[in-house]
Amino acid sequence: MRVSEQNAEILDEFFDVLWLEDGLSRNTLQSYRNDLQLFADWLYKHSHSKRESLIDATHADLLDFLAARVSAKVKASTTSRELSSLKRFYRYLLRQGKIQIDPSLNIATPKLLRNLPESLTETEVEQLLNAPNLNSSLGLRDRAMLEVLYASGLRVSELINLKYSQVSQDMGIVRVMGKGRKERLTPLGEESLDWLNRYTRQSRPLLLQGIVTDTVFVTSRGGAMTRQAFWYLIKRHAQTVGIKKHLSPHTLRHAFATHLLNHGADLRVVQLLLGHADISTTQIYTHIARERLKQLHSKHHPRG
Repeated sequence: MRVSEQNAEILDEFFDVLWLEDGLSRNTLQSYRNDLQLFADWLYKHSHSKRESLIDATHADLLDFLAARVSAKVKASTTSRELSSLKRFYRYLLRQGKIQIDPSLNIATPKLLRNLPESLTETEVEQLLNAPNLNSSLGLRDRAMLEVLYASGLRVSELINLKYSQVSQDMGIVRVMGKGRKERLTPLGEESLDWLNRYTRQSRPLLLQGIVTDTVFVTSRGGAMTRQAFWYLIKRHAQTVGIKKHLSPHTLRHAFATHLLNHGADLRVVQLLLGHADISTTQIYTHIARERLKQLHSKHHPRG
């Protein structure tokens, strides 16, 4: 992709600001860079004046670019993300006085259909939690991982990287550094703490075989588990108990949020527990809870 020296300098400054202000991950920053470089390349090849600098882009250029992406049958979610990257970038340029008019103004972000994450019923969660073989060290570890995940609503990445220094046994909470390096405290509950203690005493020393590490959940080689390994673990245990739903690594996180709302938890509280920066992200779970209520009404109400 063509990026002029001027573009490269401006983009580097922009990404430095994103990193300093928001603490965004390397993957997120790379996503911004890809989107902006894609537009820079299109701007040079397809705009009427073959503009080399992102600073020179006009409102019409952005509209033409988005129209081209739609014509190319790019996913709406991708186009929406690209527009979001452009809006953030041009707001930054305006704030820095590098442009006088924001070319992304009055370009509406398309409304996307929110795909509801498939969640497990409380009965299915119980089945999944009971799936590991407790007669093995790995089975006891798996049970403890599943219990902690369902009790806390942690992201999988947060679970597999969990350290004992983050867990307060006395207070029954776990301290997590989530997205954007935002810290949150999440309760664990007595049940998951019991399983965590049992794993720590009985299973973990056998898995480590003398290796010293602060990582809570370890593999048979004494190292930290990967996201992929945990994903296969969930699928295997789900198959064992006959759960045929399409599962994801965040299935228990989804169940955590849905079941809390089903039992009357406040949406803001669930937002804090999940570590969502925007409550609109959490609101997707209210749709799941609402559908569940409709099903119960239809099944049990005499005029359902």
